[in-house]
Amino acid sequence: MNFLEIFQPSAAAIDKTEFILTVIIVLVAVKLAGDLSVRLGQPSVFGKLLVGLIVGPSLLGIVHETEMIKQLSELGVLLLMFIAGVETDLQEFLKSAKSAALAAVLGVVVPLAAGYFLAVIYGFDWATALFIGTIMVATSVSISVQTLRELGKLQTREGFTILGAAVIDDILGLVTLSIVLGLTLGQGGGLTEVGIICLKVVIFFAIGILVGMTIIPRLLNFASRLGVTVPVLTTGIIIALLFGAGAELLGLAGIVGAYLAGLMISMTPYQHEIYEGVESVGYSFFIPFFFVSIGLAADIRGLTGGLLVFTVICTVLAVLTKLIGCGAGAMFSGLNLNSSLAVGAGMVARGEVALIISKIGLDSGLIGEALFTAMVVVTIVTTVATPPMLRLLFKRETGSKEVMGES
Repeated sequence: MNFLEIFQPSAAAIDKTEFILTVIIVLVAVKLAGDLSVRLGQPSVFGKLLVGLIVGPSLLGIVHETEMIKQLSELGVLLLMFIAGVETDLQEFLKSAKSAALAAVLGVVVPLAAGYFLAVIYGFDWATALFIGTIMVATSVSISVQTLRELGKLQTREGFTILGAAVIDDILGLVTLSIVLGLTLGQGGGLTEVGIICLKVVIFFAIGILVGMTIIPRLLNFASRLGVTVPVLTTGIIIALLFGAGAELLGLAGIVGAYLAGLMISMTPYQHEIYEGVESVGYSFFIPFFFVSIGLAADIRGLTGGLLVFTVICTVLAVLTKLIGCGAGAMFSGLNLNSSLAVGAGMVARGEVALIISKIGLDSGLIGEALFTAMVVVTIVTTVATPPMLRLLFKRETGSKEVMGES
């Protein structure tokens, strides 16, 4: 045997090493970028989101979107929304139902119309234009939740309105998507499909609330008596994953299920214990992969010429339509201008929801590769833009209150 062959790693060993190095790069980069972002006066999530663009195919190309990163990302976003649910004051959350509903409805209608007409002006056929409008409807509240937590604004009327509106937006987005697919591809859209979706939503929330009020407290009590390490925390995470899986099976986003699980656990005596445990587990490992995965999804080098101009205009519209639509809905419910704009800003991020819808459009032939790349870039830019916008608006609100107090 050659002496050098002794130290030649196998293919399996190389794969494992690459996996470990990728994990190390992601965790180190996310933590350092988050710290730098805070030092520059921005929420840490702003820097964490940029990491994906920097280490991904758009710039350095040292990390790529693998199946492993996708799966860790999915677990990360579920835990992020579960944490948000656990720390939510349910009574205060319900008080914001009216403002959340108004913000959600206008936050669907305005972006849908704007996206459709922009695409028509650019010469796309009605089916593609309608699908682009549907992508514009999507909202991912995960990034806003993280930003609101960092700013200490999650447990405010604006925070509750954003959370509630995002849940309603997800449901309305599903209805819109089913109708559009039915109209464009003949997949049975229309009143029947919409009725089925609404029935699934009712079934999911009814079962979820029933389980949350009856079974979850007993399950956590049982877990607390087990003679193993952190049984209550493990049980809480299992509940979150089960709710997430149940939501996915019924056609809802898993994050809605995870958030509902958190809300149910927030009413138990184990709220604090589970919150602290999941926060440590999530932020130390899983949640960083969610932030990085957003930036890894696109290669901005492919945007040139007319496609670049369309992408820029679409991005501006994506921001303005949520600010105006959701902001107007919030204002109609009684919030002041600055708070209403904060609600609108909290709904700007498209995140993983828009990426999923874009992929459906690509797979079904409604949009091509170039347009898919454009939509992914719109998704990333709106997601990265959300944290600084929220910080600016809440800073303005705090400043105005201080001035009023002095006067």
